Amino acid sequence: MQDVQGIQGLMAGDSGAVDSTYGGEAGLAPELQRGARRGLTIRLRMTIAYGAAVFVTGAVLVYTAYSLFRWRLSHMNQNLADPPGCPVAAANVRKYPGQAAYCNSVRNKEILSQIDKPLIFVLLISAVVAVLIGYFLAGRFLRPINQITRTARRVASRPDRALHARIDMEGPQDDELVNLAQTFDGMLDRLDHAFEGQRRFVGNASHELRTPLAINRTLLEVTLMDPDASEQTRQLCHTLLATNERSERMIEGLLLLAKADNEPTNREDIDLAEVAYRSVTQCEPEAAERHVAIRTSLQPVAVSGDGILIERIAMNLIQNALRHNIGAGGWVDVLSYDRSHDLPGHGLLVVANTGPEVPPYAVETLFEPFKRGSQPSGASAARDPKDKGVGLGLSIVRSVVRAHGGRVAAEPRPGGGLIVRVWLPVRV
Repeated sequence: MQDVQGIQGLMAGDSGAVDSTYGGEAGLAPELQRGARRGLTIRLRMTIAYGAAVFVTGAVLVYTAYSLFRWRLSHMNQNLADPPGCPVAAANVRKYPGQAAYCNSVRNKEILSQIDKPLIFVLLISAVVAVLIGYFLAGRFLRPINQITRTARRVASRPDRALHARIDMEGPQDDELVNLAQTFDGMLDRLDHAFEGQRRFVGNASHELRTPLAINRTLLEVTLMDPDASEQTRQLCHTLLATNERSERMIEGLLLLAKADNEPTNREDIDLAEVAYRSVTQCEPEAAERHVAIRTSLQPVAVSGDGILIERIAMNLIQNALRHNIGAGGWVDVLSYDRSHDLPGHGLLVVANTGPEVPPYAVETLFEPFKRGSQPSGASAARDPKDKGVGLGLSIVRSVVRAHGGRVAAEPRPGGGLIVRVWLPVRV
């Protein structure tokens, strides 16, 4: 110990005394001090409030009964008639003691019968008042729970924008509702950090993954422009360019899938028929290359959402219908319906196509990432060289539809192919 003290003294002697204020003032950490104050817990407050209500109600009943009996005792013969055969004179009472006892018993019963009705009336009034007081007290004690519920609903409905909401309930540290609110706020803090980390990761990955692929594509294109490059080198460059292009599409799909779960921040009225028509126009070259006909029946209907994401829904559905078709002689039907007068109002987009038969049990799995309905089983299954998809089309569709508050469903078409229906809400 002396050696240690000597070393500490030597160090202090070299550079001055150690500043002992670095640790700050003694006390709880700032996170633990938030919401902590003196006061009664919710259990004690409920006990005192309901106990006081019962005491006041009982006191009113007792005082009312006492007042009635006291008034009756001070007015014994008021509003009372002598029973038949009862003596009135005092001499007769002394002469017939048994008859007097009978008369007193009859009079007492009549007095009690006159007091019963006011007591019952006061009891009913007290019961009504007690119910009203209990209802008021219950609402007052449940107000913090309602605040927690409103915050939870706001976060659940807008997780991308409402995660910054907090309850910030103040009260005693051992209060049950304060502990619940602080636990909920702690959970929201962790979720907020997780979502913020995800957004930063998506932004960083968007840059870090696209940059090397863009460099690879540039190098391969420069090599193809070299007149001295051999045919074998050119063929290898074309293969690598196709692989690079597929990787770029996969990264774009994954980034879009990561962003599609967030509710759109800028909603506007979008004509679903116009969006579907633009998507059909963009897919016509691929349809002609595959010898597949696209048939349309588009009814104008305004839906609420992000125009780019809604166009992505139609584009992915049409491309999926083209790439999983029978080829020459096949067709794709694109239809839109106005269901704004239904409850709830919505617009309906339907895409149906010919194609290989899909088992009913496998329909739901088509919405999973990297799942293809017409892909042969086995790891060594050959891919269609015209298939430019990466297996994320329907997954993106489902995520975007859910973010818009809509619904998507698919079912096998008799004879092969698929029918996909998308319901999107209209502007309320």
